[in-house]
Amino acid sequence: MPLPATNDQDERYAQETASDASFDWFKSYADLAPLIRDLIPDKNAKVLMLGCGNSTLSQDMYDDGYKNIVNVDYSRVVIEQMRTRHAETRPEMEWLEMDVRNLDFADASFDVAIDKGTMDAMMTAKGDVWDPPQQVIDDCSAEVAETIRVLKKSSGIFIYLTFGQPHFRRRYLQPPNTRLEIKELGEAFHYYLYVVRMET
Repeated sequence: MPLPATNDQDERYAQETASDASFDWFKSYADLAPLIRDLIPDKNAKVLMLGCGNSTLSQDMYDDGYKNIVNVDYSRVVIEQMRTRHAETRPEMEWLEMDVRNLDFADASFDVAIDKGTMDAMMTAKGDVWDPPQQVIDDCSAEVAETIRVLKKSSGIFIYLTFGQPHFRRRYLQPPNTRLEIKELGEAFHYYLYVVRMET
């Protein structure tokens, strides 16, 4: 489960260990692969997975040739589980316990950052979606600011997959010196793919 982690979430991860369970927000990699390959043509790109949880997205991308993936999550339990689960079959992937609002990486150190449900998890606080609580605004703004900081300044991209409509998400995704692209996915139920491109 992405940030914010709670004791309940850690307990859920611990209970899932025996079953080797995984959970994915929104679409599977089979649905997303054509878009991912188009957005990230270089299989050697350094990719940061924000709030990886126990999603299969990282392993699916790895198996598709993206070997340089760094996974971070707020939950120590899930990071330890995923590190153990993939140690032999996907040894090049990294798994780090980390808060997406305070990333422990140098500036401009990644080509790509991907959020598949993490920002949405931070928006689960009670409040009017049209007028979110200040804590939600602060958390989401901090994640985006940190993500932009660690992306390469002339070529980095931030990919965010969500069910959140543009009028609820755009406010967080237009920091200075970036360009925002929005793609609508699905038919009966729409998902949105936001792509923030660095332009400095």
